[in-house]
Amino acid sequence: MKILVLNWQDIRNPLGGGAEVHLHEIFRRIAAKGHDVTLFCSQFDGAMADETIDGVKVIREGRRSVFNYLVPLRYQQRFRKEGFDVVVDDINKIPFYTPWYVKEPLVGILHHLFGKSIFSETNVAGALYVLAAEHLATSVYRNTPMVVVSESTRQELLSNGFQEGNLKIVSNCVDHSLYKPMTSARPQTIGYLGRLKNYKSVEDLLYAFEIVHREFPDLRLVILGEGDAREGLERIARELTISVRVDFLGHVSQIEKVSYLNQMKYVVNTSSKEGWGLTVIEANACGVPVIASDVPGLRDSVLDSRTGLLYEYGNIEQLAEKMLLLLRDDNLRSRLAAEALEWSRTFEWDSSADAMLEVLEQTRSAPA
Repeated sequence: MKILVLNWQDIRNPLGGGAEVHLHEIFRRIAAKGHDVTLFCSQFDGAMADETIDGVKVIREGRRSVFNYLVPLRYQQRFRKEGFDVVVDDINKIPFYTPWYVKEPLVGILHHLFGKSIFSETNVAGALYVLAAEHLATSVYRNTPMVVVSESTRQELLSNGFQEGNLKIVSNCVDHSLYKPMTSARPQTIGYLGRLKNYKSVEDLLYAFEIVHREFPDLRLVILGEGDAREGLERIARELTISVRVDFLGHVSQIEKVSYLNQMKYVVNTSSKEGWGLTVIEANACGVPVIASDVPGLRDSVLDSRTGLLYEYGNIEQLAEKMLLLLRDDNLRSRLAAEALEWSRTFEWDSSADAMLEVLEQTRSAPA
């Protein structure tokens, strides 16, 4: 098959996250099976306009501020003439509305709708724009075959009028040759990994850490990830007088991430909403349980009291209690870590690539 993929970012874009990992890991495997995969995405500083990454041909054009306007233009001018068998639209915040103009069989990928959580990420005008775009998208894409990453997102689309037969879960997974336990010794370190965005609510972790730190003064919090919320988070850490125990390490390589994970007793994810929570399974694969907010996506990836603990989103006192519990009870933490490791082994990228390929082939062969 000749496949065109549309996404805002590629795997090398510094603004990329779990959605880009999901896209790349799946489609590089599809390319390795002999299929022709082209990704059209936005440009970023220092990036080549064209390159091939792990068998995926990447074409970059336009900044993020205009890329959604470029997609229909370049499709009409170029891509519709190149004989693609199927087009894949990875939907994120502002959709490309491909059902309006793409003539080839079309498959969408959706991690989650932002909904009201977008108000924590941007100003009111920007949030209302995203909300309006998502609301329109639920009608525009309603009859498009959709790949989702969790049961929560599947239920969200069903509640918006999508047909059950058009929805397929293709899970986020983990590279077990890289993400694995390397030591059983865990120093007094806990962590957060992921982008530093307002809707991720990482400040809740800082407030809870200040409470926990009173009982465990030697505890260290390591924050892996970059984003526009970092400056504000560093300021909060200084105001709470915990900055000497909190390390903001920014973006790190996967090898460095695995090394840091193997030093952590547990990871905390405070997000207001996720499609799934790829970093949860990455931590689990290193034998690290996760404390997470009980919200869509995270309640799918964290099995409460089995692979980690869930707490009420925004309840800092409850979060601190869960954090203290796993520091006080080594037996509980060890039990959660063991089941987390087993849970992570059920998620293999090869299986997700096969599932995606099945969706693409069925869509291509479906009657027009």
